[in-house]
Amino acid sequence: MNNRRIIFPLFGLLIGFCLFSCQHSTSDDEYTSWKVYRGDKGSNAYSKLSQINKKNVKGLEVAWTYRTGDSKSGTFIQCNPIIIDKFLYATSPTLKVLCLDAATGNKIWEYDPFSPGEGIGGRNRGLAYWENGEDKRLFYNVLNEFKAINATTGEPIIDFGNNGSVDLLDGLDREFDRETASIKNTSPGILYNDLIILGSAVSESYGALPGHIRAYDVRNGELKWIFHTIPHPGEFGYDSWPKDYYKTGGGANAWAGFSLDKERGILYAPLGAPSYDFYGKDRHGQGLFGNSLVALNAATGEYIWHFQVSHHDLWDYDIPAPPNLITIQHNGKPTDAVAQITKQGFIFLLDRETGEPLFEVEERSVAQSRMEGESTWPTQPFPVKPPALVRQYFDESLVTDISPESRENILQQIRGYTFGDIYLPPSEEGVIQLPGFRGGGEWSGAAFDPESGKMYIGVNDMPNMVQLVEDSPKVESVGEFYDLKAEGEQVYQQVCTACHGEDRKGNISYPSLIDVKDRVSLNDARALLKSGRGMMPSFQALEEKKRRAVLAYLYDLSNEQAFELLPLVEKAKKQSVRQDTVKRYKLKAYKQLRDHMGYPGIKPPWGNLCAVNLNTGEIEWKVPLGEYEELTRQGIPPTGTQLFGGGVVTAGGVVFIGASRDAKFRAIDKDTGKILWEYQLPVGGYATPATYEIEGVQYVVIAAGGGGMQGTESGDYYIAFRLP
Repeated sequence: MNNRRIIFPLFGLLIGFCLFSCQHSTSDDEYTSWKVYRGDKGSNAYSKLSQINKKNVKGLEVAWTYRTGDSKSGTFIQCNPIIIDKFLYATSPTLKVLCLDAATGNKIWEYDPFSPGEGIGGRNRGLAYWENGEDKRLFYNVLNEFKAINATTGEPIIDFGNNGSVDLLDGLDREFDRETASIKNTSPGILYNDLIILGSAVSESYGALPGHIRAYDVRNGELKWIFHTIPHPGEFGYDSWPKDYYKTGGGANAWAGFSLDKERGILYAPLGAPSYDFYGKDRHGQGLFGNSLVALNAATGEYIWHFQVSHHDLWDYDIPAPPNLITIQHNGKPTDAVAQITKQGFIFLLDRETGEPLFEVEERSVAQSRMEGESTWPTQPFPVKPPALVRQYFDESLVTDISPESRENILQQIRGYTFGDIYLPPSEEGVIQLPGFRGGGEWSGAAFDPESGKMYIGVNDMPNMVQLVEDSPKVESVGEFYDLKAEGEQVYQQVCTACHGEDRKGNISYPSLIDVKDRVSLNDARALLKSGRGMMPSFQALEEKKRRAVLAYLYDLSNEQAFELLPLVEKAKKQSVRQDTVKRYKLKAYKQLRDHMGYPGIKPPWGNLCAVNLNTGEIEWKVPLGEYEELTRQGIPPTGTQLFGGGVVTAGGVVFIGASRDAKFRAIDKDTGKILWEYQLPVGGYATPATYEIEGVQYVVIAAGGGGMQGTESGDYYIAFRLP
């Protein structure tokens, strides 16, 4: 499970052992400003600022509000802004870059990567900043392009890459069809000296690209090193896959971002699941480095150690957030550690230099798959401490009890499904997966307080209904009487029903497509199919004609209208959905277990904020975060809601967090979990806030973009707060 090769000179390790602590590895300046995604390169979302504190936080008021003006149906903002030299840098729902006066919210400049009006929206969680004298640069991603922007003027830096951009499709050490390949990056890269290090978000379907980690020169965009997350021949981990799997395997990508120990020069990369997520006949073996935290030499990309949190993953248990680089009291002495949250609801606490667990981790036997050709890994890792933050076993005793009607509805839905523990393998009959693949910790990560050694993390506690269906090759012949709309219906049934349903009605997480033509323009929908947005993946891998056929079906276009409005559609010839004849399986639907009213089908709480003491490995408190007011009025205690967005903890004794579906921004006592202050945002704040100081005044700012995975109303707000 854990292998390592130490590549540093002995004297460097000795110096590091003697001198490094949390206070020395991160400067005070980083803890009182917000120059890096999540506050510092250790990803701790912590601030030493204390002007706003437990005693006065109830007096917070709005300092300024900025509206980007470009939200659309279904867009969102997940950006954690950075603040440098009194300027706030952030992104908008349609991926514009904004430079605002951090004290007033006044716009300084704006960069739009698209032609006016063509921005389609997408996921962006922040930017990276680099400077050398007067050369000040911002780096961020738009679709498959990685861009360098002049931080002073907002203009592209044309001598970086190709006219200011690097194509992420280049330099992957892999043959693939560029016309159908899909790759982008949703989290900001991280800087080490003059390198910008990038992960990627790739398709989770069959035929996905690999998630290799790459480092580029910050000045010219030249590729400096690559780490193969699906190892090539001769590399460590190659024999954990079938022979030559690196030629076709995909996923195992660092979509959640990175953490960096600058002094040690170690990069920590959390990796996602291999593709295909739920069926692994073609990838027998442990599958390194899928679902692993990998430590690399930041200067060269060389492997140091890894820790895999899920072997031969079949549950989409990606590592969802960068780890926290922390110093704790362990066995009576200060210890530099890595704390990695997971979707399973675990926290793995590891030695920062070796990857060895600080608390015992047990390899426990788990249920084995009955699927044809599948070979489940026989054990999975379970940390003894800290305890799991969410429920990991489902049976009828956990079915919702918010009303007799809700309970009966869920009992009907789960009839015929198999129940069990966290690693119950997917099947054709169907299983209830708990935690679900939006369970446990999410991309928003955890905040760590170095004063107390406590971690603060929002977790989701909701199950999914997981059922596999055969993904068979299908060949169709059509002649001159070809019906584009009819083919679009077939394509819809193949690739869209998992989320939007066979009836196109959607659910609480995925919108209905029955009236989509009244809400989304045809051109926007066309661009959206290619790029993806929110929970919707890119369908760039689907050939152009099929994407247009789906639009003809959804927008009820006749052949004549389709050829007029979608002029690039070619008349069909004999074609196939896929060319091979290998029997394989796919997920029938990305479906949370919810009742007829849309509430989770498990007993509350559904979303919690937890405080975990990492010195002792104990949970100090856990409180529901968010509420459904209509249920509270019925006498049901606050249930918590699904959470998307992180918290910030401060020396003032406060945790600031939005995240909840009720669109409230809250200040919470870090010692007790008590709500000290709350503010009703105009739409949901599904992003991590930032806090900073300008001219002696502390501010807290959060993006309120709504939409996204919560499926709520979209918006375009950045709102900053301060004391009167």
